[in-house]
Order: sequence, then C-alpha cells, then structure tokens
Amino acid sequence: MKKWFYPLGFVTLLGFAALYISFTSEEMVQLDRKMSELIYGNQFITLFHYIGEQKFIVIMMLILFAYLWIRSKNYRGMLFGLFSVGVGNVLNQLMKKWVERERPDIPNQLESFSFPSGHAMVGLLYIFTIAYFLAEHQTNKKVRVSIWIGALILTVLIGLSRVAESRHYATDVFAGWMAGYTWFILIVLWYEFRSNIFKKNRP
Repeated sequence: MKKWFYPLGFVTLLGFAALYISFTSEEMVQLDRKMSELIYGNQFITLFHYIGEQKFIVIMMLILFAYLWIRSKNYRGMLFGLFSVGVGNVLNQLMKKWVERERPDIPNQLESFSFPSGHAMVGLLYIFTIAYFLAEHQTNKKVRVSIWIGALILTVLIGLSRVAESRHYATDVFAGWMAGYTWFILIVLWYEFRSNIFKKNRP
C-alpha cells in the first residue's frame, strides 16, 4: 500500500473521536437531516445494503480464503481476514453498546443501537480486505488503482444505503467508515510487519 495510507488511519481515528464527541451537536444534527433529505428513499442506493449484509460478507470472505489457500496457501492472509472482518465486527458491536445511540425514529425500525454503522464499518473492512489481496500481486498500476477505486465506490454506496433507508444517521455511517479504516490499517501494519520478518528469516 502507498505509505500515505498509514497516517490516514490516525486521521480517521481522530475523526471518529470527533464524531463521537459531537454527534449530538446542532451542526451534526443538521448534517444528518440534510443527508437524509438528500438521499432518503433512493432506490438505486438502497440496493447496496444487500452486499453489506452479514450472510453476503461471510460468503465473500470464504471465497477470499479459498483464493488465498489455492493461490499461495497464504494462511497469514486468512488470519488477516479473520482479524479485519471478524474482530472488526465484534468491535463494532461493542462500540454500539458503549455509545447506545438510538436509531432514527421510523416504523419497524431495527432494535440494535446505531453508532457506528455496522454496514459502513464492516462493509469497508471486508471490501478493503478483498481489494488488498486482489491488488497485492498486481504489477499493472492501472489495475491496482481500478481495484481500489471500485472498492471505495462500493464502500460508499453500502454506507449511504443505510441513510437512504433511514436505518442510520449519516454521522453513524461516517463514524463507521472512520473506525473501519483505522482498524483496517492496524491489521495491514501487523500483516506487513510479519511478512517482512518472514522474508528476512527465510533461508
């Protein structure tokens, strides 16, 4: 990954902290309202919530694990996926219970807490994890860039789908993206550190 991706993880950590402190402020409430008015009920965006559902994520991660095993028996990469997506999902649930923010008040609303959005956070984690390994051995720069652009677009659409459905406030989604990216960078740092040690110790 590009070196500037790493300090961006610290920036998103600060952004998450700022949102946690301020999501009840008048400015953030206005932002949530304007975002909801902008995309509420958008049928195209709403469709993307399906690829942020847990069942779909599990299937995609199993496909990734099969790819990593068949291609290079990359067990450390499989552990990367478990840490990134599996532990990331647990962290998301813990943060929701810690913050205890109620979801938007609509009929038949979900009963779980709202901040940060699980679709935004775990969606980013699984899509970025897949993109990381798809781009890892690509020598063509255009292909690598295309993979990451596609991953970014999907991540944004999954997160926005929760605002379009009024399942989350926009600030929940922004916080999910920020927390997810920070956690993703931590896992990347661990993975690349271990990979470098393995290469140095290889006879």
